[in-house]
Amino acid sequence: MDITGRKLFVKALQEEGVTTIFGYPGGMVTDLLDELYKQDEIDIVLPRHEQGLIHEAEGYAKSTGKVGVCLVTSGPGATNIITGLADAHYDNIPLVCFTGQVPLPLIGNDAFQEVDIVGMTRSVTKYGVTVRDRKDLGKIIKMAFHIAATGKPGPVLIDLPKDIQLESGPAEYPQSVSIRGYKMNESVHVGQLKKAYKLLKAAKKPLILAGGGINIARANEKLTAFAQKMQVPVVTTIMGKGAIPANHELYIGNSGMHGKYAANMAVSECDVLFSIGTRFNDRITGDLNEFAPKAKIVHIDIDTAAISRNVVVDVPIVADANLALEKLLEWAEPKKTGSWMKEIAEWDRENPLEMRRDKGMTPQMIMEAVNEAFEEAILVTDVGQHQMWAAQYLEITEKKQFITSGGLGTMGFGFPAAIGAKIGNPDTPVVCISGDGGMQMNIQEMATAVVQGLPVIVCLFNNYYLGMVRQMQQLFYGKRYALTCLRKRKSCAADCKGPNESCPKYTPDFVKLAESYGAYGMRVKRQEDIKPALEAAVKNTDAPTIIEFMIATDEIVLPMVKGGNAMSQMILK
Repeated sequence: MDITGRKLFVKALQEEGVTTIFGYPGGMVTDLLDELYKQDEIDIVLPRHEQGLIHEAEGYAKSTGKVGVCLVTSGPGATNIITGLADAHYDNIPLVCFTGQVPLPLIGNDAFQEVDIVGMTRSVTKYGVTVRDRKDLGKIIKMAFHIAATGKPGPVLIDLPKDIQLESGPAEYPQSVSIRGYKMNESVHVGQLKKAYKLLKAAKKPLILAGGGINIARANEKLTAFAQKMQVPVVTTIMGKGAIPANHELYIGNSGMHGKYAANMAVSECDVLFSIGTRFNDRITGDLNEFAPKAKIVHIDIDTAAISRNVVVDVPIVADANLALEKLLEWAEPKKTGSWMKEIAEWDRENPLEMRRDKGMTPQMIMEAVNEAFEEAILVTDVGQHQMWAAQYLEITEKKQFITSGGLGTMGFGFPAAIGAKIGNPDTPVVCISGDGGMQMNIQEMATAVVQGLPVIVCLFNNYYLGMVRQMQQLFYGKRYALTCLRKRKSCAADCKGPNESCPKYTPDFVKLAESYGAYGMRVKRQEDIKPALEAAVKNTDAPTIIEFMIATDEIVLPMVKGGNAMSQMILK
């Protein structure tokens, strides 16, 4: 018996095991929403803006390992998710996003709320298609979920014209799908892997560089076991944070633009760099000619296109991290790396990752309090200075997960992603680390969190500035703070060099703003109040809590490597 496209849409989601969908209504998806309204297997979350919606789906997907599902209408509904699609594309987050579309006969006629969303997003989706024949609908949805979740995960977009939603067609939803030209690499080249292992075995100063691919593949335990068995130290990218527990004796820290001094020096001095699941972007490499200059480089990645794209490597291996590490664990034998570890430890003693403790409350103190307050948690950040401090000082262990926007660096990601993570993990504490700038980019999602009853804790770092850009202006632009002061008003001097007694009051008042939404708000100015504030927030179980931490305006993230410089050329003071 034939059924309508809208019925098959709901049936397909149920068959795929979807339990949560993030959707926003509009004329071209009303029929789909009406069909969803008739069932109770899938929970529909109504955000307050489509950009918030897709970041919520990202947080849900990243924290659970499931595919995040979005539903938005045509036109502005569709264009509002483009930033999230790009974010998911660069950070390899599996999403299936359905956009409504005007009826097929109107496409190309500049109809109301008609856009070519497939064309607009072709470069930031793994696959995108407008459904033009009702009989293909089931197969296309099956393909979408398969493509989003397999290989190198990513976002997929399905554009659904209104007439396809209403048209009758086959009721069958396929159990599997074969896609010509899309084949998974389900093995590992043993010869190449042996070559890589021999390099590592012979190295005097070996180093493992773990990227986000380890976390995506959920290969954390295998990586830790391999490093432990080989006695090889590990550094991570920001996206790879948590690949090995932060308290492990072999873990050095993050490398890169704001990486730990010892980690960056280890990359610069190692003789074999054994990298897994990283694409070697510029924030990790700096000057490509000076990146790991003394090392033979092994690169294991599931994506063929990522290998030798940025850094030319000596041993390329296309493989899933789990498969590669499984095989490596069979061969692994302990190495003598004691003198190498002592050299790394000496770098750490020379320039420890530490902020001053004699000038009042610092970001490090706040992160340390978060570490102490939560044995188990999902820690989500926005983008900016607070993100770097979180990457530096948060301790991600086996029971903690770190979620951030890495490749695109999307301000406004943090709070909605934390909401999505809490929806996907209702029994796990979720803490959002945000800045006063990024928080305001999707503050409307506070309403979503309140109506969903989500006790997300927001640690909001307020320094009155868009801090990361302000830091660059301070160091490299003669303290010309163009467009970074969030207190600046028309009445302020045009060439202001920083805070002074005539500065106007900051707007908004985040405590009052939280309360206006029906959430909780508190403000912390002193170190001794950090722990009590976190304890109070944990007790608020029916709604979110914003803890506004007032930090010094001139606090900067160190170490720092100026863009384009070698990673060994760190600004330390």
